[in-house]
Amino acid sequence: MGEIVGAGIVAHVPTIMLPEATRRELNHGEDTTLVAGLERLRREVFETADYDTVVLLDSHWATTVEFVVTAHDRRAGLFTSEELPRGMCRIPYDFPGDPELAHAIAAHDEKHGTWITPIDDQYLPIFYATVNPWKYLGVEGKRWISIGVCQTADTEDYLRLGRAIADGIAATDRKVLFIASGALSHTFWPLRRIRDHEASGLEHIFTPEARAADEERIDWFREGRHDRVLQTMPEFLAYKPEARFGHYLTMAGALGEERLSAPGRLFSAYENSVGTGQVHIWFDRPAAGWTAPRANRGGLRHDPHHHVDPHHHEEPLHA
Repeated sequence: MGEIVGAGIVAHVPTIMLPEATRRELNHGEDTTLVAGLERLRREVFETADYDTVVLLDSHWATTVEFVVTAHDRRAGLFTSEELPRGMCRIPYDFPGDPELAHAIAAHDEKHGTWITPIDDQYLPIFYATVNPWKYLGVEGKRWISIGVCQTADTEDYLRLGRAIADGIAATDRKVLFIASGALSHTFWPLRRIRDHEASGLEHIFTPEARAADEERIDWFREGRHDRVLQTMPEFLAYKPEARFGHYLTMAGALGEERLSAPGRLFSAYENSVGTGQVHIWFDRPAAGWTAPRANRGGLRHDPHHHVDPHHHEEPLHA
């Protein structure tokens, strides 16, 4: 029986692919902590953990009528970003996929009231929310598969996707690391002002309110209070988390939703990227399991019978 042995929210911002000298030039002589954080995450987790496959929820890959999971035997090529080809150009990538796991995940869509399709087309595009983390965290011989967000999905749909992923993993013998590849609040500065906000300082987050919302959730993540994050999703959506926070919601859906109690370890500082909130935060599987009882620290009362309203209206996601 397979299982998820570790999971985390990982930033994939274009800055991490720039030479160090360029990064420092953009950041008043300092380097972003996101690069050192990825290097440490590789050393402490990806090179030491016992796992077979990385499942990555790609917040840049937006589908429309279904979720799609990559089912290739291998993906290889050169990646140039359509968004920022000046900074991400002809990046080589080459890693094995996991068709068996992809099909096992898709086989559980109907059970959870959703739609998941495995695709192995060699011409299927790849996005930097997958390529950038792999360049830092990819280890020889470890399989990687990506799953896209869906621009017509809401919070409940992402939780259902996570449940299907968990069942698909359990139906195999795979030990999995799950990457939620994406940001927290995600509003860019307008073009005529964006170059004034390229440094990582938090004064450049788009609004003080967005910064406060991000920092509140980081505190909850560190405390293992995923129940608070999920119960306040309608409020957080006002700050436009990347892909409606589908990357995190899918992870939570796979690990127990409001019962998820794993505390997070920060692998970077909380930083700005042209208005958006970025952080690396990793959740190790607790010895007693992902949903081990948490200490009562007050605040929102945890209601195990509470579920997100699937009819709650959310703004459409624009890819």
